Amino acid sequence: MALSPINQRRFALFKAHKRGWYALWLFLGLFVLSLGAELIANDKPLLVSFDGQWYVPVVKRYPETAFGGEFPLEADYKSPYMRELIDSKGGWMLWPPIPYSYDSINYELKVPAPAPPSADNWLGTDDQGRDVLARVIYGFRISVLFALTLTLLSSIIGVAAGALQGFYGGWVDLVGQRFLEIWSGLPVLYLLIILASFVEPNFWWLLGIMLLFSWMSLVDVVRAEFLRGRNLEYVRAARALGMGNGAIMYRHILPNAMVSTMTFLPFILTGAIGTLTALDFLGFGLPPGSPSLGELVAQGKSNLQAPWLGISAFAVLALMLTLLVFIGEAARDAFDPRK
Repeated sequence: MALSPINQRRFALFKAHKRGWYALWLFLGLFVLSLGAELIANDKPLLVSFDGQWYVPVVKRYPETAFGGEFPLEADYKSPYMRELIDSKGGWMLWPPIPYSYDSINYELKVPAPAPPSADNWLGTDDQGRDVLARVIYGFRISVLFALTLTLLSSIIGVAAGALQGFYGGWVDLVGQRFLEIWSGLPVLYLLIILASFVEPNFWWLLGIMLLFSWMSLVDVVRAEFLRGRNLEYVRAARALGMGNGAIMYRHILPNAMVSTMTFLPFILTGAIGTLTALDFLGFGLPPGSPSLGELVAQGKSNLQAPWLGISAFAVLALMLTLLVFIGEAARDAFDPRK
């Protein structure tokens, strides 16, 4: 589908912003790689050849009995017993580049955990013996997916609220503004901590709790665009021709309001990642054991003798947020009406 001339110009402006353009591709590359984290970091082989048959342990669980073992339990492919069974039939195993998952414990450490970086654990291990690089890859994925989902849902709610206030005005705008003033004055982080302490936190609970407050960031921008757009000539003409309010809002005013909205999305994304990291750092975020960058930061704080923990978490967060800020700057320039 061909872009309209104005969107072609916006794309050209975005592409001309070299820092944002390269940041977008680098961020997309890292995100796509993290989506296949199970193929990069896993404690199960990608492929097993045994007795003329093929097995894919990374996708399906197989019992020991499938390889000639004695117990109908899931096979432990790292154990010498399983390796001997597979080798006895001339079989072989294809392992991912990092033979550890985010919750795998390295029981063969030669030093007490947290262990420093080595050929076996490229970024070392945390204080529970889990591979830091594997947890960083999985943590990057869950942070970005959480932030993208939160940004999408909060944008839908915020745009809808701002559109209703700006288009109808009057008592709708008055009540909405008073509600926003009260709701935005609440101490968000404290409320998130209190609400998260009532239930056992998980991905969807945290998403719902944070959604209660994150939708307000776009209301003022969209409201201002609808207040301005509802009095323009083409909107009055559409209303005179009998077009309904819903169609006018969706077809004529919303596209213009989305211009300013798009420039805010990368910054909302960075805020969502920062809030999730803060909650995980304080212990009110994802369940214990989840691959979390905030939990890795907390481990770095608790284990100052292991600087690789704090450095790894800082490097990943700094890279992620810097790339998103660069993308946001390019989007802001591309959608700037002055250009």
